[in-house]
Amino acid sequence: MADAIPGRLAGSGPLLLGVRHHGPGSARAVQAALDAAEPSAVLIEGPPEGDALVSLAGDARMRPPVALLAHAVDDPGRAAFWPLAEFSPEWVAIRWALARDVPVRFIDLPATHSLAFTDEDGTPHGETGPDSEAGPGSGAGPDPDASARALRIDPLAVLAEAAGYDDAERWWEDVVEHRGAASDPFAPFAAVGEAMTALREEYGDGGHRRDLVREAYMRIQLRAARKEFGDDRVAVVCGAWHVPALGVKTTTATADRALLRGLPKVKSEMTWVPWTHHRLARHSGYGAGIDSPGWYGHLFGAPDRPLERWMTKVAGLLREEDQPVSSAHVIEAVRLAETLATMRGRPLAGLTETTDAIRAVMCDGSDVPLGLIRDRLIVGDVLGEVPDSAPAVPLQRDLTRLQRSLRLKPEALERELELDLRKETDAGRSRMLHRLRLLGIGWGEPATGRGSTGTFRESWRLRWEPELYVRVAEAGVWGTTVLSAATAKAESRAVSATALADVTALAEQCLLAELTDALPVVMKALADRAALDADVAHLAHALPALARSLRYGDVRSTDTAALGEVAAGLAERICVGLPPACAGLDADGAAEMRGHLDSVHTAIGLLPEAPGRPAGDLSGRWGAVLRKLAARDTVPGVIRGRSARLLLDDGRLPEDEAARLMGLALSPASPPADAAAWIEGFVGGASGGGMLLVHDERLLGLVDTWLTGVPDGSFTDVLPLLRRTFSAYEPGVRRTLGELVRRGPAGGGGRPGRSEAGVPGFGAGVDETRADAVLPVVRLLLGGGPALQDRPPSPEHDDNDLAGAAR
Repeated sequence: MADAIPGRLAGSGPLLLGVRHHGPGSARAVQAALDAAEPSAVLIEGPPEGDALVSLAGDARMRPPVALLAHAVDDPGRAAFWPLAEFSPEWVAIRWALARDVPVRFIDLPATHSLAFTDEDGTPHGETGPDSEAGPGSGAGPDPDASARALRIDPLAVLAEAAGYDDAERWWEDVVEHRGAASDPFAPFAAVGEAMTALREEYGDGGHRRDLVREAYMRIQLRAARKEFGDDRVAVVCGAWHVPALGVKTTTATADRALLRGLPKVKSEMTWVPWTHHRLARHSGYGAGIDSPGWYGHLFGAPDRPLERWMTKVAGLLREEDQPVSSAHVIEAVRLAETLATMRGRPLAGLTETTDAIRAVMCDGSDVPLGLIRDRLIVGDVLGEVPDSAPAVPLQRDLTRLQRSLRLKPEALERELELDLRKETDAGRSRMLHRLRLLGIGWGEPATGRGSTGTFRESWRLRWEPELYVRVAEAGVWGTTVLSAATAKAESRAVSATALADVTALAEQCLLAELTDALPVVMKALADRAALDADVAHLAHALPALARSLRYGDVRSTDTAALGEVAAGLAERICVGLPPACAGLDADGAAEMRGHLDSVHTAIGLLPEAPGRPAGDLSGRWGAVLRKLAARDTVPGVIRGRSARLLLDDGRLPEDEAARLMGLALSPASPPADAAAWIEGFVGGASGGGMLLVHDERLLGLVDTWLTGVPDGSFTDVLPLLRRTFSAYEPGVRRTLGELVRRGPAGGGGRPGRSEAGVPGFGAGVDETRADAVLPVVRLLLGGGPALQDRPPSPEHDDNDLAGAAR
């Protein structure tokens, strides 16, 4: 094979254009070299399965960033991406060739082999992509082993260190990205090829054993193209690391074919999918190799004065966020960035200099606005687009149809979506999102809404990520439409589920997603699991989901009669089995059971009355269970206290009886730890226990008297529990309790907060002078005027009566 040179075509071999993937400087250089060389064919580092799809890159509806997605047909989760941005040299080369009707082909190892590699083969597998830098690597995927990982080198880091740089990114920007157009369009590639040749001579494959296989395949494809189009009429765009391997003449075709013999294979499919700038960033896990795709896109797209244009973009963004940024800020930021670049010996102000200047001039030295600038501009929230003519699995096509009909467009930027289920479009959106969640396609996640918390409202947090296309391909085994796939998966999960809570959660999902065809299978599984499960904790964990499902069924007009019967049966069994299950529990078990107690109490309040039973029968039985728990000494204190509080809140326990139970629990005969646990159950958590103590002096007095009487040796044991209980109160409630306790008893009885006049509260009585002072303000608020002050009082208008002021 004749020598291939990374330089001008002169009849000595193909033109090898070694690039850095996703480099705007490399992309501009490739454009210039192709314009000068005008090759008859262009070869691109990428999977050959993409040849059938490459023509779509010329479609006007194709908007980068996009990616070639390959997945194994029998295992869609085994997938690989090859992302391309507008400033990727490969994308520029593809568009150049398509615009001139020049054949363009991919020559890297086929996806059918790369997807089949496993760790046992000594090579990465799974999610991969093009080389992460100008150098080697498959993008993402685990290293073969620790020893290989230790030997791997980063060619850019080696060259940067040799040039005296401690940052490989900054070195590449200085020597490639920020340099102007060269007089010789092939000179940059000759220089990069020479540097990479020296590195390959020193380090061999650099610890990247998979690259040897890839390069063997690329050499075979290059030989075939040279034979077809001529030695000097072929241009190759590849990672710079591969240039020496493709130009070597000592490796024979026989040796390359031997290296490829016996490679594992899987049946694969490939398509184009939209990509995002966030996924082009190195930290995203796909190894695309750039930290700042938005910045690189700006450098590629700015025809002139890139620094001034960038500062103008930043100023516009900050103004949108109501930050006071003027034209003078832009001018001074540009000057400072240029000065910093000169002081640091850089040919052009890079991202570091512009960020430093923006922080100092536009952000007043604060890093907080820089976070917004990084997310929106430096990285960016761009989501590419792919034409409908691109191949896709049937499920993806149905999902796309639903997205359009429901006017819910995928977006890379996270956003909140509020739904009113009484509206047909919002109800359809809810069904689709719930069905996708059941299929494992997490486009949307339920969120806490800002509006109503009723069952007619739903809030979602939406963000479309490229890997969701893989999830769609995986879910395609269940059906060709979102509805059929979700139904089939729900039925399969119902049959295979072993835990009662799993089936109840599935029933809730089916009602939310309106999978009416799956409900009979799910309900049968639910009835079978409920009949066999005798664990009260399992039953208590399952009941709330059924209660919520009954409410969702009402809102979605779904027949839930069978679900109601199962829920009523579970509630009956809980009422029978809960008291003995609460006896003899340790602290952890008691805390867990208290959570079940709260959830069951809420769930029973939501359950409808069972047909054929007296009204309030289930509620009355549950009240009897709570009374039994509150009075039984063998039940842990936290459960007894919580039961008493639930009865008090429901009006089933008189205040005198609640005070009696507290007095017994806090008597000197009770161990301090058990008494503290009772207090936690009665007034702990976010259930309004603090306000209960504020307004009921008897209960506060009992707690205060008990606390002051705890022996010194036991106080340190109960203190953590008490701190946990009272720290959950709002600051205002804690201050009020402290004020009441500080006033101390007045008149005996251990009742804090009572004034000298015996009136509860903070004062001895009503201060009429201070009360009269607010009347003019009240008149103004109620629509009156200052003139009312001069009017004589009348029977209908009494200055001491707020109702009179209102009239």
